[in-house]
Amino acid sequence: MKRIVLSALVLMLAVAVGAKSLKGSRPNIVLVMTDDQGSLLSCMGHPMLQTPNIDRFSKQSLRLTEFHVSPTCAPTRAAIMSGRHEFKNGVTHTVQERERMALTTVTIAQTLQRAGYATGIFGKWHLGDPDPYLPGNRGFSEALTHGAGGIGQLYPGSCADFPPNVKLRYNDPVLLHNDTIVKSKGYCTDIFFASALGWMKQQLDAEKPFFTYLVPNTPHSPLISPEANLKRLKDRGLDLDKNVEGRFGMIENIDDNFGLMMKKLEEWGALENTLVIFTTDNGSQVRDGKARSPWNNGFKTGKGSPGEGGTHVPCFWYWKGILREGDVNALVAHIDLYKTFCDLAGATLADDVQELDGRTLLPLLENTDAKWDDRMLFVHSGRWGKGVAPQRDSRCAVRTQRWRLVGGKLYDIANDPKEDTDVSKQHPEVVERLNAARLKWWDETLPLMINEDRSWDEDQPPLYTRYYKQLEEKGIPLWTPPEL
Repeated sequence: MKRIVLSALVLMLAVAVGAKSLKGSRPNIVLVMTDDQGSLLSCMGHPMLQTPNIDRFSKQSLRLTEFHVSPTCAPTRAAIMSGRHEFKNGVTHTVQERERMALTTVTIAQTLQRAGYATGIFGKWHLGDPDPYLPGNRGFSEALTHGAGGIGQLYPGSCADFPPNVKLRYNDPVLLHNDTIVKSKGYCTDIFFASALGWMKQQLDAEKPFFTYLVPNTPHSPLISPEANLKRLKDRGLDLDKNVEGRFGMIENIDDNFGLMMKKLEEWGALENTLVIFTTDNGSQVRDGKARSPWNNGFKTGKGSPGEGGTHVPCFWYWKGILREGDVNALVAHIDLYKTFCDLAGATLADDVQELDGRTLLPLLENTDAKWDDRMLFVHSGRWGKGVAPQRDSRCAVRTQRWRLVGGKLYDIANDPKEDTDVSKQHPEVVERLNAARLKWWDETLPLMINEDRSWDEDQPPLYTRYYKQLEEKGIPLWTPPEL
């Protein structure tokens, strides 16, 4: 621990005297990514939610105000793990065997592991449930995860969680801890944060740099909140639809856990050498059951949409004493995390690593006013039906710093951030340029969509088979997080 603290102090001094390079500084990296939350935070202007811990974190952070992800869950996760568009990893859906990330993809966890980092995932994986696809085989030395896209989800084919979770859902879930299926006690988000914290403490004590991928399945539906958080909402006199109330309770529970995490990292003296990032995997669900969400930050669209509301999400970066507080308005995305983490860790890209689409964010982390060339981000909602040919022209978009071309409509985002006015007729040359780039991108990407014809012909989903086999051979043990 002393060696880690000393190196952090040396780095802080170097920044203070003007040596700005963070390359090879080897911080611990903690990426917290919630599920379907979008802009639902009080620091983003939400009039009813109370998220004081994330609000405080945001105020102290470098805030990427033009950060973009994919429109849905598995695609965003594939893009982060691979550093390139999800379709290039075969991930064009959240189910139908098309959520499985190509086995040729070298994940950011594998690359960091090769660079000497301990790597842990806690929560939602959603990139394939057959054994070769599981996170323990994709670069994570520690993994506590549920199956499918959500706890208790069951879809035709291989994307299905453990059988007991269909009834248990978010309380006392059955999870996969590395190679062993375990029964847990408590609310799912509490479990994932507690297990991540215990594991991080072990790495700090061992003076080993670590990458923590902390990915709770909340506030994804079903909208099941801890009772304590529901009571807090009622005590504030909020009269909410049951589903909206459930989502708000889940979000405030995330905030409670995030606050505990930051408190512990502070107590352990870890923040001087730890980069902590908070974001979410796509825009918020614009419908909670039958009740429309009462606030969506002015976006007209949400999860699943190729519009701003589907991909434009909060992203806060905090590294005590190293990163500046304030807004960075450069157009950046989830595909940029791979190169950024590699540069920070001093990790060399091996010959077997796929071609990356992203950029390193180090220039912006070192100097918030750094020059940042314009770029094109390609967005596609995917999700065409089983057996249907890939849909090139449906539910897609191109985003630059100024423009978003979506569904044939053009929006001047710099002056119209909520997409109120279509200006395609006023700027036909922009439409032509962006559309030509989109078609070129599609032609390059189509051959890499390797899951389109995949099927699952087994009698039951892989996690069902695994569960019943272990139940018969040795039972399902109780698991508890490491002590803090």
